[in-house]
Amino acid sequence: MAGSGWGPPRLDGFILTERLGSGTYATVYKAYAKKDTREVVAIKCVAKKSLNKASVENLLTEIEILKGIRHPHIVQLKDFQWDNDNIYLIMEFCAGGDLSRFIHTRRILPEKVARVFMQQLGKSPLPQPDTRDSFLPIPLLPGLLPTDFGFAQHMSPWDEKHVLRGSPLYMAPEMVCQRQYDARVDLWSVGVILYEALFGQPPFASRSFSELEEKIRSNRVIELPLRPPLSRDCRDLLQRLLERDPSHRISFQDFFAHPWVDLEHMPSGESLARATALVVQAVRKDQEGDFAAALPLYCKALDFFVPALHYEVDAQRKEAIKAKVGQYVSRAEELKAIVSSSNQAVLRQGTSARDLLREMAHDKPRLLTALEVASAAMAREEEVGKEQDALDLYQHSLGELLLLLAAEAPGRRRELLHTEVQNLMARAEYLKEQIKMKEAHWEAESLDKESLSESVRTCDGTLGCFCSLPAPS
Repeated sequence: MAGSGWGPPRLDGFILTERLGSGTYATVYKAYAKKDTREVVAIKCVAKKSLNKASVENLLTEIEILKGIRHPHIVQLKDFQWDNDNIYLIMEFCAGGDLSRFIHTRRILPEKVARVFMQQLGKSPLPQPDTRDSFLPIPLLPGLLPTDFGFAQHMSPWDEKHVLRGSPLYMAPEMVCQRQYDARVDLWSVGVILYEALFGQPPFASRSFSELEEKIRSNRVIELPLRPPLSRDCRDLLQRLLERDPSHRISFQDFFAHPWVDLEHMPSGESLARATALVVQAVRKDQEGDFAAALPLYCKALDFFVPALHYEVDAQRKEAIKAKVGQYVSRAEELKAIVSSSNQAVLRQGTSARDLLREMAHDKPRLLTALEVASAAMAREEEVGKEQDALDLYQHSLGELLLLLAAEAPGRRRELLHTEVQNLMARAEYLKEQIKMKEAHWEAESLDKESLSESVRTCDGTLGCFCSLPAPS
């Protein structure tokens, strides 16, 4: 075996061809097995001369970890070899290229596509985050190949001469500053990758190494650009991932449970079945005339129909599902008008009780303020397209009212306050459903045939037949 020269290295049993990508320590080539099957693989060539003793040990650890992983979102390590010049990792070939190229060729990823990366990360077999050594098997949309992310995270950031090692753009500040660090550095790296996916460049984009190091070492809070606009949950996750102080950074548990990551609605072979089960219940309630119960069931079903559309790769099946979804959205809109009218009637009926509560709150300025915020929420709800603003006001008001209710002594004022809290909570929950339904409708309508189909695996036939979906009432 030989690994010298300007062309691809030579490796027994394989023919190495085009270069797929390169990182700080490795170059990845497309290769063909010489045996009869002519299997296509990707071979990651790590130059021995770039490794110190600790780096070799870390690479061996990475190999041991990857050898034991069989996961649809992590590229499989099939085998490894070595010669005098290189260590060769023989890996599953994925035609979509590496994650970095996927981001760079598209410049900026839509938020919904970036979420798929985070969902797949949440479903990946990360190690227990209680050790100093960190390993992050960056998961990818099936069809994408990682090059240097995982290995860079496993490298010691400083060599014997205190020269920065690894991929500093993705390194947490505590690594660069030579402080003690643990697996929470992986959460920082996830934040950098998400930032780059959404904004087209990493948060510490720099013209020189010295500028980069200065930015990493700085104590300045990382500010998120205003464009493109992101959802509140997405911005919250980014800010919590890119927290310089690891003790204040989001935990692994909270990352996996974060509402933006939303693992429950990750596109999978189960998405359509779960959507169908919910829509069957919705139609049943609809037929029974229980519109208040049917509406949220339609909305919850839409939350699973959208990932089902992302997962489906057959164009005809996708269009058929979209047609059914359109019917459910139309019926949900009709129910929305009915239920909204009923809810508004309930709120109007509570006007006299609300006025009485205000009169009884003359000695409670916090209560008066919270009630005024609730009134502002009701007014904002009447405005077209202001559902999210209204929901924010309702939630702010309820946060105060619930604290006041807990401290209120038994009596008439407490009874009125309890009723008002119940009414406002019902209204807030209703608005949440409407916002989710509108988002699901928009996403289903805007989903084109090329959205994720170029990088998802072939449908395995486990989705079931869309013909079984019931017609709305």
